[in-house]
Amino acid sequence: MSRPAPLETAAAWLLAVLWMAPLLYALWAAFHPPEFAVTFDPLARLTLDNFATAWERAPFARYFLNTFLLVSLILLGQLVLCTLAAYAFARFAFPGREAVFLLVLVQLMIVPEVLIVKNYATLSQLGLIDTIPGVALPYMASAFGIFLLRQAFKGVPVELEDAARVEGAGTLGILWRVYMPLARPTYLAYALVSVSHHWNNFLWPLVVTNSTETRPLTVGLAIFGAPESGVDWSVISAATLLAVAPLVLAFLLFQKQFVQSFLRAGIK
Repeated sequence: MSRPAPLETAAAWLLAVLWMAPLLYALWAAFHPPEFAVTFDPLARLTLDNFATAWERAPFARYFLNTFLLVSLILLGQLVLCTLAAYAFARFAFPGREAVFLLVLVQLMIVPEVLIVKNYATLSQLGLIDTIPGVALPYMASAFGIFLLRQAFKGVPVELEDAARVEGAGTLGILWRVYMPLARPTYLAYALVSVSHHWNNFLWPLVVTNSTETRPLTVGLAIFGAPESGVDWSVISAATLLAVAPLVLAFLLFQKQFVQSFLRAGIK
């Protein structure tokens, strides 16, 4: 394999630095006193006061709990619905299967923001406005999840399914004991994508939630950093790091499985 050209390497490093620049600034500002937020001084003292101030000024504990409940509810619904749908598309022959699957994939081409008004009206009729289930409900089914798991299930040898049937396993038993264990890396990768996306989702929760009891981190952080609350870049940077830290930690722990599962899904 030929080595990348120096120009390509330099361009990659430049893009990496540009991508990391906001995070690097947030790290600097969060761990230094406010007077050094826009001044680089290698001798500036380190401090954790910004994190303590951010935690005291806003109910971040409640925001974390709301976000955890939200992403967990969405992920649970997606895993159940996407698993059943993917299994049906991968292993059951029924009239119009390919056409129905193409209709499912059409969801990937629809920007979620287009459906905000209709989704809001539906939730209003159901009485789910300003509730965590109301925020989660429109995302319970995922065309991307169905596609990804279908690819994983299609890679499972049919002989394993036949052997399970000989042992007396039913349809759901085969799914539980054969397909799902073999697709564990794909489930892990999809879980990371789903959690990271909905952890960072902002517009829909902003529209649906009206109270501290239901606001996720993204909405709470936006309110916390509003100019009306006073702009202190060190404290705002500390609050931002608090919000993104769980996602960064999860990716660092599972990055190998994350990359490998997507490579396998793309090859099949």
